[in-house]
Amino acid sequence: MHTTTETNVIERLAALPTASISDAMDALGLHGTLHGLSPLTYDFRATGPAFTVQYAPAGETRGSVGDFLDDVPAGAVIVIDNEGRTDVTVWGGIMTEVAAERGIAGTVINGVCRDISTSLQQNYPLFSRGKFMRTGKDRVQLVAVQTEVIINDVRISPLDIICADADGALAVPGARAEEVADLAEKIEDTETKIVAAVKAGATLVQARKDLGYHDLQWGKK
Repeated sequence: MHTTTETNVIERLAALPTASISDAMDALGLHGTLHGLSPLTYDFRATGPAFTVQYAPAGETRGSVGDFLDDVPAGAVIVIDNEGRTDVTVWGGIMTEVAAERGIAGTVINGVCRDISTSLQQNYPLFSRGKFMRTGKDRVQLVAVQTEVIINDVRISPLDIICADADGALAVPGARAEEVADLAEKIEDTETKIVAAVKAGATLVQARKDLGYHDLQWGKK
């Protein structure tokens, strides 16, 4: 259960593009961008607390793809770390149908997915390293849920907030989320004012200078 403050900051981040959130995190010295993960379609957007899932290659026991899904709360963004593998999938049509029905916000996969037509039909947001039809059943196994996972060099915990849109996905540290939202909103507002100033006749160079664009991008003043 999330507090009113946590719900509010999630709603604020959901209203912002990941580009502005990323700029804010740069300015604050935070790294959370998940390089190489892309949406199936540019219309997809997902924002919510991370529900983390760790997979590893299956051993002698049979695999357990998807067994965690009953435990995911509505509004969460599932973050699956399959160690970046692109030769076996860890998400398919049944999981999409169930997740969409239960109000899960979306899924971000360090790996690949399949049955993408179902995702598109359900308008269920998927972000991954690509798509491939080969099943992960009996090839990977569930290792842990709701523990820290590392995708590329980004550490993601269940306390973090995942934001994903047409530009990709990132993880906002939960303890800094309000600070990130404050600065991202300021960046977004400034960029809107720059465009308006240029349309009104200013040069881009002058508009950026007048509105403190470069200082805003690279550090709080």
